[in-house]
Amino acid sequence: MVPVLGWPPDEDRVEAIFDRLSRIMPDPKTELNFTSPYTLVVAVALSAQATDVSVNKATDRLFAVADTPAKMLALGEEGLVPYIASIGLYRNKAKNVIALSRILLERHGGEVPLNRADLQALPGVGRKTASVVLNELGVEAAIAVDTHVFRVSHRLGLANAATPDKVEAQLFRVVPEAWLPKAHHWLILHGRYTCTARKPKCSACVISDLCPSRAGLAALGEAG
Repeated sequence: MVPVLGWPPDEDRVEAIFDRLSRIMPDPKTELNFTSPYTLVVAVALSAQATDVSVNKATDRLFAVADTPAKMLALGEEGLVPYIASIGLYRNKAKNVIALSRILLERHGGEVPLNRADLQALPGVGRKTASVVLNELGVEAAIAVDTHVFRVSHRLGLANAATPDKVEAQLFRVVPEAWLPKAHHWLILHGRYTCTARKPKCSACVISDLCPSRAGLAALGEAG
């Protein structure tokens, strides 16, 4: 268990963390495949409790036949299920995708509303999904706190709160404004490939000397 760290963190250390992450990931993006705001919303909604790789495998086939709300509605729930059956919770996700597609057609002219209130009103689109969409499309410098962001934020001492919403609030307080637009991507990708849950790659980490948890993490991964 990572020890509870003092908060807020030192401003210079936070600045250095994001400066270094920006150097190795100058243009970070979501790893979900999408071609429009609509396909992004669907892909993110499908990614809950699933890997981006598994979602991409499903949506590569799905979006070839249904990449608009009208086409998705024509496909219908039973027609959608075979495309996403390999993804966890696919039955409920199919219901949500069809329902949100109907709402987009009936209330928004078939377009995805790019504001938080209307996005979060869509079935299957919670705060995290809306944050990912708004951030990815450059509408809002949002930080979606998933398991990777939650873990990395705590390990780096950027946050110490117990819930994703509170961690999000803490991150907005400590991350310098210049880094906010891409902070979500840097944290999630760092957690996905370097600061992993079970075997963190501390010896390959460009910010290891800035990490107050490294001594404890070394026992989990590779020392160094």
